[in-house]
Amino acid sequence: MNYILFDGPSRNNLLPFTFTRPVADIRVGILTIRDKWEAYLQTTTTTVTEDYLSDKYPMVEMDENIMINAAFLPNLELVEMVKALQENQAIFKGEDIIAFYTREAQEDIDFELFEALEFEDDIIKIENTWDIFSKNNEAIQEDFNLLTKDRASQPIPSSNNVTGADQIFIEEGATVEFATLNASTGPIYIGKDALIMEGALIRGPLALGDHAVIKLGTKIYGATTIGPYSKVGGELKNVVIFGNSNKGHEGYLGDSVLGEWCNLGADTNNSNLKNNYAEVRLWNYNTEGFARTGLQFCGLMMGDHSKCGINTMFNTGTVVGVSANIFGSGFPRNFIPSFSWGGHSGFTTYHTKKAFEVVDKVLSRRGIEFNQQERAILEYVFELTKSYRRS
Repeated sequence: MNYILFDGPSRNNLLPFTFTRPVADIRVGILTIRDKWEAYLQTTTTTVTEDYLSDKYPMVEMDENIMINAAFLPNLELVEMVKALQENQAIFKGEDIIAFYTREAQEDIDFELFEALEFEDDIIKIENTWDIFSKNNEAIQEDFNLLTKDRASQPIPSSNNVTGADQIFIEEGATVEFATLNASTGPIYIGKDALIMEGALIRGPLALGDHAVIKLGTKIYGATTIGPYSKVGGELKNVVIFGNSNKGHEGYLGDSVLGEWCNLGADTNNSNLKNNYAEVRLWNYNTEGFARTGLQFCGLMMGDHSKCGINTMFNTGTVVGVSANIFGSGFPRNFIPSFSWGGHSGFTTYHTKKAFEVVDKVLSRRGIEFNQQERAILEYVFELTKSYRRS
């Protein structure tokens, strides 16, 4: 069977992260959503997404296909139900479509003609940006169980101060010495060739990706995900970093999500609680207004390639788009459009010629080419978000 992950109606609510990737490639827990589905299905998947992303994330259609809403995270019960789908059958959760069977010739899908199968069990759905961190605890536990089943961890070095050793899993090549690892509140997963430096204080759940680094004396509270090739220092609580991003120095980051290729300058701090303890509202691209989150704690949402200078302060519930450059004293406003340059005193347009010079340098440091495909995506996002910029 051919499996295709589609963005679904949640896509716009997950901006700015879905400006540069399909919903399926959002990281929550240890793995991306695509990684999870492929691990359960034991096969590769392709994608239905926005046209401007389709060169990088193509769809492969065959005679028989099962389409899966990427906003839903898989579990064993759901996957068995998906695998068993027959022609003209669809799986629903309430009014939400989870998956359906289709043939290549079917151009128009009328779900009223499908046999509706209801998925009765609990399931994690990522439909808003804040779900990425607020549901990360459960997602880490699910991924930990999936990745470690019937496998043995590398030994935990004796120099570490450890609680809950049976909930700590260390992959091959990882280094962790003279750290405190407390897995009594949730599992700690340490990826291949990752590094935890001396003096780090870690309270699970934690997902540390392959080749990621936790620096000297870092304090981490769960549920936190540090994606592959990322570096962190200072203090973090309930943070998801997709990968290839750095918060390498002192400063606080809490109840927040960073995309890829982000960098936070030394002593960057964010607020995650309003002074009046009121519900936090976040900018929503779908409604072009500030949406209720239902959360008292909500920090920073930062899209790919965005960066900030030293001593930057982000207010509660700040949304930063793609490839923004933020600096200076004072709090910048709590919605910063993509390709913005400035800070508290105001923003100008961060033009692509200048922005792309930085992208090229950042990627080349990791041996990655800033190719025409990536350039075209960012150029499209620049034009797509023009109306949000003042100049």
